[in-house]
Amino acid sequence: MSRYKIGWLPGDGIGKDVMDAAKIVLDKLRLDAEYIYGDIGWEFWCKEGDAFPERTIKMLKTVDAALFGAITSKPVTIAEAELIPELKGKGHVYRSPIVRMRQLFDLWTCLRPCKAYPNNPLNFKEGIDLVIFRENIEDLYSGVEFNPVPKELQNTLSKISKQFEPFKNLSPDDYAISCKINTKKNSLRIIKKAFDYARKNKRKKVTVVHKANVVRATDGMFLEIAKNISKEYPEIIFDNANIDALTMWLLKNPLNYDVLVAPNLYGDIISDLCAQMVGGLGFGYSGNIGDKFAVFEPTHGSAPKYTGQYKVNPIATILAVKMMLEWLGEIENAKRVEEAVAFVIKEGKVRTYDMGGNNTTIEMAEEIAKKL
Repeated sequence: MSRYKIGWLPGDGIGKDVMDAAKIVLDKLRLDAEYIYGDIGWEFWCKEGDAFPERTIKMLKTVDAALFGAITSKPVTIAEAELIPELKGKGHVYRSPIVRMRQLFDLWTCLRPCKAYPNNPLNFKEGIDLVIFRENIEDLYSGVEFNPVPKELQNTLSKISKQFEPFKNLSPDDYAISCKINTKKNSLRIIKKAFDYARKNKRKKVTVVHKANVVRATDGMFLEIAKNISKEYPEIIFDNANIDALTMWLLKNPLNYDVLVAPNLYGDIISDLCAQMVGGLGFGYSGNIGDKFAVFEPTHGSAPKYTGQYKVNPIATILAVKMMLEWLGEIENAKRVEEAVAFVIKEGKVRTYDMGGNNTTIEMAEEIAKKL
């Protein structure tokens, strides 16, 4: 019997390509694991009306962790779904399965390291080493949305909010509402997680990202909680920044930042910005981490035009493997993977197209595996 059970979720497009690369590295490590395949993604929504089938959910409840390849996310309306023969008359709207997975399994931490490995030709600046903690299950990603807006909601908002005055006479079809919901519980635990990480890893500063000067209720609460928690970590510099200003300052002075923590939407934005500064989509990876279960993934999309060509850079997925190994307690193996990745990047002999080379996804994985 294997020591670990790993959910294996290739997903859409290039998901299989990069997962095949990950398997090369895992096999070289001889990780004592059983890999259990799961159906997920656009294909299954088109066939079944469910991008995250119940059989996959049941499987994930039996494994220690999961590795996820890529997902296709499209804004599909009910009217558009009606054009798909298998879904006609069923009233389905496509919703990203990874968002649903995070909420269903309470994967409340999204951890996204962004590190500039030496001699990567895509680095914005050498020396960038940022870690982003993103609250992962609420905020504007809560899924509480209305279009058209129910009359009862319109009437209630008209009674309790002066700011709703300009909208109260609109037709329900003429506007939409998405609710930004932030709770004290989830704000507190993601902020504390960031400070605990900084303390454990001897990081010097934690920056809290918000827009509390405008979004006063939710972001104001998030910032106030952060201020209170920071008092428990006197050795760590506490900083805070508006999301709009931060995107500018990160580009200007990325070495001034260390650990960043943010509500869901802002964390999504800044982690993509930071990933671009250390090489782009081929280097961005993340962990969706709960108390007892975690899913690890590259942060790129499914890139359908490259499906099956084994052209894309697998380093993001291989670094996601590294993070999964850390979470499983395989610290030495995780260290070996990161050192092998860093060596191959620095050596510069094998490079995929995004790095200016012509090596394949598999060739990059095999080169990294040789260095383990």
